[in-house]
Amino acid sequence: MRLSKFILVGIFFGVILYKSEAVSWFRIFEMFHFQSFHMFGIIFSAIAVGIGVVQVIKWRHMKSIEGKEITFTPKDKTVPRYLIGGFIFGLGWALAGICPGPMFILLGSGYTVLIVFLSTAMFGTFLYGLLRKYLPH
Repeated sequence: MRLSKFILVGIFFGVILYKSEAVSWFRIFEMFHFQSFHMFGIIFSAIAVGIGVVQVIKWRHMKSIEGKEITFTPKDKTVPRYLIGGFIFGLGWALAGICPGPMFILLGSGYTVLIVFLSTAMFGTFLYGLLRKYLPH
């Protein structure tokens, strides 16, 4: 029961994404063709909220559920890891027509064909785990 509040927040977040059409193939298509600001507005809003939440966590020295202070470690700013990773992520997103996050939402909405996309995304994650030590980081 301790994690039930997180499950409820996840369900609420899924409903919001579904109702805002952020999981719509048509909206994603419009975004990649620069025909609409709808998805960019959602993405930029999420970035702004994320920055604000991180700053509040840092300023208030907030603690996790375990009682430990939440800290943020700086990431390595190597160019190849972001270019290669971004290219692979974007290629998969463009080929599938869907971002990995909304796959779960659409699967929950009854689009069972997404089992194929979700399984290939999970296989890609597994493959990354196997090849991680050989890739630039």
